[in-house]
Amino acid sequence: MTHRHEQPAQAVLPRPAQAIRECFAQGYRAADLRSDLLAGLVVGVVALPLSMALAIASGVPPQHGLYTAIVAGGIIALLGGSRVQVSGPTAAFVVILAPISNRFGVGGLMLATLMAGLLLAAMGLARMGRLIEFVPHPVTTGFTSGIAVVIGTLQIKDLLGLTVPEMPEHFTDKVLALARALPTAQLADLLIGLLTLTVLFVWRKVTQKVPAALAALLLAGAAAALMTRFIPGFEVATIGSRFHYVIDGVTRQGIPQVPPLPVLPWRMPGPDGQPLELSLGLIRSLAPSAFAIAMLGAIESLLSAVVADGMSGHKHDPDAELLAQGTGNVIVPFFGGIAATGAIARTATNIRSGARSPLAAVFHSLVVLLAVLLLAPLLGYLPMASLAALLLLVAWNMSEREHFAHVLRVAPRPDVLVLLTCFGLTVLFDMVVSVSVGVVLASLLFLREMSEVSGVRLVDEHPFGLDRPLPAGVLMYEVAGPLFFGAARQAMAALARTNQGVRVVVLDLRAVPAMDVTGLVALESAIERLNHAQVFVVLAGVQPQPLRVMARAGWKGRHGKLAIYQSFERSLEEVRKAFE
Repeated sequence: MTHRHEQPAQAVLPRPAQAIRECFAQGYRAADLRSDLLAGLVVGVVALPLSMALAIASGVPPQHGLYTAIVAGGIIALLGGSRVQVSGPTAAFVVILAPISNRFGVGGLMLATLMAGLLLAAMGLARMGRLIEFVPHPVTTGFTSGIAVVIGTLQIKDLLGLTVPEMPEHFTDKVLALARALPTAQLADLLIGLLTLTVLFVWRKVTQKVPAALAALLLAGAAAALMTRFIPGFEVATIGSRFHYVIDGVTRQGIPQVPPLPVLPWRMPGPDGQPLELSLGLIRSLAPSAFAIAMLGAIESLLSAVVADGMSGHKHDPDAELLAQGTGNVIVPFFGGIAATGAIARTATNIRSGARSPLAAVFHSLVVLLAVLLLAPLLGYLPMASLAALLLLVAWNMSEREHFAHVLRVAPRPDVLVLLTCFGLTVLFDMVVSVSVGVVLASLLFLREMSEVSGVRLVDEHPFGLDRPLPAGVLMYEVAGPLFFGAARQAMAALARTNQGVRVVVLDLRAVPAMDVTGLVALESAIERLNHAQVFVVLAGVQPQPLRVMARAGWKGRHGKLAIYQSFERSLEEVRKAFE
């Protein structure tokens, strides 16, 4: 008697905090804690300037990026499915978040983040983590390289100190606006930006003990302060000169020296500086943007987790990670943060620094929090050109230029077409259009290739592998490849006509691994034509998935002038018996 075993609850829903549970279950020692503390310190130092730069690039004041690293970074680490992943604001989000903040203000961006978090959490609960594996590689490479081009282009403004009254929405218009603003370039900003880039490239060859970003910003900030003091007319735009905040009715420059405090996202400023009015219309307007954030957040976080698995030797739980990403993005807007996802570069730094558990990412969030509480006044002196140079390097690193060129050289033409399409659409339109069109295009090209593989051919009189020929009046056709909507009708066309005197047609289905309803209908039509010509049909060697499709359609064993066999050899035995 066969007993049906019920699945435990944790097999149905992903377990929160899966990674940290495993770490403590396997034993967490004092040495692990020391390693996590050191890794958290290093990653926190790296995340500090990046979080500010990415917030600015997304169109919001820098403190919102810091709050994201503090709140979302800690929550996602504690609840996630990856041991060593670090989450926070990322460069990939810039191309999505900047248009949202430009149109809806910081309040609209936070509300869109909240909505995206709900979508991500739902994806995790629905166990959709594995679906990310179905996004084709040329799609991810194309939109990642496209994002890098957009981010790099957007940094030209601050790197050169250009005066652009209003940045247009579309990429081509942005390029034209930057070109028209070139006469307003400031030599001081350019010099500081070039100094920052030089240090970023050279420092790694000098030492790996101090992060290059920290060294570059410290040296460039000190140089800017000294030259501003001693060289007449030398002025550089800084965080303090560009951004301000209001506390107790007093306006101050730079970054507030306060921790993330509870706020209502819909009460934050809209595009006109006034609080948003929460309405169904606003939610409808933000829905496409929220979907874009959720889609990119899922892709980036799971790609980062896969990279982390390869570097650390551990395996992440994709569903638990999606649930954690969703939870973090739901909570972070209520503390002034914006969209967060897994950050590949910070995750790699975390692993190289010796991280042993999710606590390393939690410590990184605490380091950023301490920097806000203790160093906020000093952060206001960081030059905008230096932050632009930092993001320019980030864009250069994420462009995957060598891999992009390699795919162009060696990939089949359909993959090259998908790659270039996704790249162009990301640059000219946005990531959602790019990924949507890319996945559809890749699917259509795949279907075309599979339709060329699938087919039906008449087997010779002495089929290979048979000990004796088939009886007179029996024909065998070999069906190869999946029978699905892209190939079924064309494959079955070979059965449209049969010779006179044929009494039985055997369809060898051993090479048909899968069949959809279109394949079933095409096969049924071919069988009906043969039956109408008084030909009995035998389906031989039917595989499990096609057999289940046939069973749901009511085809079982012998069905009129049709016989179905899972065993190829048995089907031939039955045919021979019928002719003896």
